[in-house]
Amino acid sequence: MRKLWLIILAGVVVAGGAALAARQIRPSKPNMVSVAPDSVPVVAGTVVRHDVPIYRRGVGTVIAYNNVIVRSQITGQLIKIAFTQGQTVKKGDLLAEIDPRPYQAQLDQAIANRDRDQAQVNNAQANLNRYVPLAKNGWASTQLVDTTKAQLAQLQAMVKSDEGVIEQAKTNLSYTQLTSPIDGVTGLRQVDIGNIIHPTDTAGLVDVTQIQPISLLFSLPQTDFVEINREMAKGPLKVLAYSQDDKTQLDEGKLDLLDNQIVQTTGTIKLRASFPNAKRMLWPGELINARLFLETRHNGLTIAASAIQQGPHGPFVWMIGADETVTTRPVRVAEISDGSALIDSGLQANEKIVVDGQYRLQPGTRVQELQGSAAQEADLQNSVEQEIP
Repeated sequence: MRKLWLIILAGVVVAGGAALAARQIRPSKPNMVSVAPDSVPVVAGTVVRHDVPIYRRGVGTVIAYNNVIVRSQITGQLIKIAFTQGQTVKKGDLLAEIDPRPYQAQLDQAIANRDRDQAQVNNAQANLNRYVPLAKNGWASTQLVDTTKAQLAQLQAMVKSDEGVIEQAKTNLSYTQLTSPIDGVTGLRQVDIGNIIHPTDTAGLVDVTQIQPISLLFSLPQTDFVEINREMAKGPLKVLAYSQDDKTQLDEGKLDLLDNQIVQTTGTIKLRASFPNAKRMLWPGELINARLFLETRHNGLTIAASAIQQGPHGPFVWMIGADETVTTRPVRVAEISDGSALIDSGLQANEKIVVDGQYRLQPGTRVQELQGSAAQEADLQNSVEQEIP
């Protein structure tokens, strides 16, 4: 047993010595050093100097230049429809016809009455021509001459009255022809052939709308009034009409007028523009976007609108320095239009800025500029969507 304990003790001593030796020959752990973080991928852009058109934008409604409900001015049966719904018509084109026979009969009767009274006038005139010489010779009394003159004047007045009745009958007969009062496009027909049409019919026969030219009524903030009024004094202002998605230009026209008062409830001013509408892209009642051209800013500085960031002290952009690190710089934005921002102050031409990928940036962060397809395919999510590590 004693020998067994000696052997175990010897093994423990040997193992302890080996462990000590191992600790003595193991290399010491080097000191930890800080590693620079990876560069943040961003899409970069450049400040560009060029002429920039200045627009004021509003939403407006297309209004027909003229809109007429064609109504009958007499009562009668509709015997003919001379147009198709949606047809383009000219001023004076026949639209429908009312049975003319009753009104032709009234005209014939009026003419007959006029001819009868005219014959009496001729007879009275002949009698007067006979009585005047006889009265000079004392063979006819003066009273007879005066009575004949009065009868002649009465008959002549009746003839004039008959002429008025004839004109009225002719007018009524002309009303049997319903014509278009303006150039335009017809709408839905409200009365079918064979029906009796009346002057009191609210809907009339058809609605004719003039669409060439056509008007646009739109609104802008009252803060733009002074600037618009100043530019109008220099000459007519151009107005562009765009579709609701603001991608398709529908027509180009001119500003006709500013309303004579500001709408106090909304703080806006109403404006009216006219367009030739040659391609008929504008239609009454259509809701469109209007761009009022004011002036051209020569040598203006522009950047991509996505580069503008909002901070506690106002808008700013991330600037890329020569060492590929970023800093913030406050800017003053004149306006943002079509994805571009016009800068009043804060930037110089050809300076490099961050257009996309700002959510991971801090002042002093080193960035890597993505080029070409890499810039288009880069997954630059915003700070809300980005998972925080």
